[in-house]
Amino acid sequence: MKLFDVYPLFDINIVKGKGCHVWDDKGTEYLDLYGGHAVISIGHAHPHYVEMLGKQVATLGFYSNSVINELQQQLAERLGKVCGYDDYSLFLINSGAEANENALKLASFHNGRTRVVSFSKAFHGRTSLAVEATDNPKIIAPINNCGHVTYLPLNDTEAMKAELAKGDVCAVIIEGIQGVGGIQLPTDEFMQALRKACTEHNTVLILDEIQSGYGRSGKFFAHQYNGIKADIITVAKGIGNGFPMAGVLISPMFTPVYGQLGTTFGGNHLACSAALAVLDVIEQEALVDNAAQVGAYLMEELKKFPQIKEVRGRGLMIGLEFEEPVKELRLRLLKEQHVFTGVSGTNVLRLLPPLCLGMDEANLFLERFKKAL
Repeated sequence: MKLFDVYPLFDINIVKGKGCHVWDDKGTEYLDLYGGHAVISIGHAHPHYVEMLGKQVATLGFYSNSVINELQQQLAERLGKVCGYDDYSLFLINSGAEANENALKLASFHNGRTRVVSFSKAFHGRTSLAVEATDNPKIIAPINNCGHVTYLPLNDTEAMKAELAKGDVCAVIIEGIQGVGGIQLPTDEFMQALRKACTEHNTVLILDEIQSGYGRSGKFFAHQYNGIKADIITVAKGIGNGFPMAGVLISPMFTPVYGQLGTTFGGNHLACSAALAVLDVIEQEALVDNAAQVGAYLMEELKKFPQIKEVRGRGLMIGLEFEEPVKELRLRLLKEQHVFTGVSGTNVLRLLPPLCLGMDEANLFLERFKKAL
């Protein structure tokens, strides 16, 4: 058997990681400014994370959701306190797409509606309804194209108000900051108007914080900059620092019903240990503050490069838009300067480093970036 060939790969075999650095099988060291799609939150191979996972897997890696798992309860309590949603409930699953599927399902159970509002360039996952809410026709199969979703322009308050005023919208799903869409930020005015309209029309407001959450923006959730609260928040990526895990944070306005949601692997003992280790490190090393400070410095310095058309983002979620395609620049950064970065579309370079990125590493990136231009 061979692998189903859906990933265009760089000819690099990464075999080791430490902090904000990774190494290939030839011993070449790379600066990691991408964190494997914003997944590495506390750094590669953090000793506390390694120790907690090692101890847990040696004790009990998995048992089903038919018995008490105190690690789940600890995680819910800890996460609620650190993120400012301690009166919400937590449902644990395995991936961001799964989190969004369950969020949309819960919203539909709540108000009995079937229409969803999403936004231009949105990305919410590759499965069922999550992919239908993703504004990319290339990845929506005919079986997923069921007419549930209306895409609106981001930050168009009047279009949003008009759509919600129809009174039949089940949920609005929006990213705290659009990632795949090119690091696009919703405005405070738009988000506040959206919150108000959702409340008025009994529409559930779902904040997809899968990429922008977990401290990446310099606040625990990016939507906290906008001064609003969501009805449901979805998290994944940074929650487990590479261990597959995700969560749905659910407002007290929803009443749980036995059997309504479910999962085999979600919230297993090993996953919860990973998530608890991540929260330990985020708090002990003040990584949310670090993301805010180092991110602000990076953006300020990057704005001095005349070659860059626009620098967007918050914290350590940064987009660099160029007039021309960035494919060659990204390749030079990787092959000549040994720096991993990401892209959004053709003209935006995306930076999503681990939240432990230090000032020295930020300056090292700036030096190498300058050489690659």
